[in-house]
Amino acid sequence: MSPRRARRRDDKGPPIGPPGRFGIGEVEEWPDGEWRVHRIVGGAADKVYRCPGCDQEIRTGTAHLVSWPNWSGGEGERRHWHTACWRNRLSRGPGRSRY
Repeated sequence: MSPRRARRRDDKGPPIGPPGRFGIGEVEEWPDGEWRVHRIVGGAADKVYRCPGCDQEIRTGTAHLVSWPNWSGGEGERRHWHTACWRNRLSRGPGRSRY
């Protein structure tokens, strides 16, 4: 399932975060809520993370994204996802990740 709407840089309000090695973040509206999403380019991925969608490692140098709920304090729930896992997270069956 794809997001219903992603805000662009020219939409109302400033971008979510400064441009730089992580690019500019977006706010995406999904059936499970509104999420802040930052795309990470491979050259900026300098740590190993575990994707909550597939429970596999996101290795250094792998492009991926970081998301967290778009509410005050939601930054504490930041998670690193494979891009495909993020897009397909709502179509997962029982036992799907909470994030």
